[in-house]
Amino acid sequence: MTEPFWVITAAMFGAIVGSFLNVCIYRLPRHASIVWPASACPACNRPLSWFENVPVVSYVWLLGRCRTCRAAISSRYPIVEALTAGMFALGWWYYGPGPLLVSRLAFGCALIVLFAIDLEHHLLPNVITLPGIVVGFGFSLFTEPGWFASLLGIVLGGGVLFLVAEGYYWLRHEEGLGMGDVKMLAMIGAFVGWRLMLVTLMMASFAGSLLGLAILATRRGGMKYALPFGTFLALGAAAAVTVGSSLLEWYLRLW
Repeated sequence: MTEPFWVITAAMFGAIVGSFLNVCIYRLPRHASIVWPASACPACNRPLSWFENVPVVSYVWLLGRCRTCRAAISSRYPIVEALTAGMFALGWWYYGPGPLLVSRLAFGCALIVLFAIDLEHHLLPNVITLPGIVVGFGFSLFTEPGWFASLLGIVLGGGVLFLVAEGYYWLRHEEGLGMGDVKMLAMIGAFVGWRLMLVTLMMASFAGSLLGLAILATRRGGMKYALPFGTFLALGAAAAVTVGSSLLEWYLRLW
């Protein structure tokens, strides 16, 4: 079997996983089971046939609408499926088969779900972040970043944001950062270690600040406009995993 065959196979499997991630994204904020009942149209509640559940293809074939009630289907579905397919393909090509690949793909799937849920609901479910901390640390026992760096990433990741949240509340007497963000950064630290966790936090804070300034400049919100910081953490973590080590080495060489 040639390498392109396995990359394509990984992409197809990733698309199927992406379809399941869509179920998680839709149902977890609603406290519904992710395994039962079968997928149905959110508008008319008709159970979907198997040919309506083919990742990406079904959305294109149905022209983005329910076959029965013609209600619009969110474009998030094919985007998540295509993104997950691409992540699996690139992951296989870059890492090759092994524990690190499985760790990175599990981490990426968690980030996709957290990004989408936080963007829409300003919510980071414990059912993803807390088990993610355990899973990330478990992988670190036999692959990157190593158990000590992972443990330090958990402690520092959760500790830094917890202190920021508590300090903000002490100064302003109002919540400025949710505990979901604290748990999410601890999860990120578990998977990537303390160094890349700090890179993640730096990138997320920088991107969030830029967007906040843009909102203020365009007068679309005030100083208390709530930004879903989990979405920035997800983007920062994805960037840290791919280019974070090179960025960190470049920065340290400056000193």
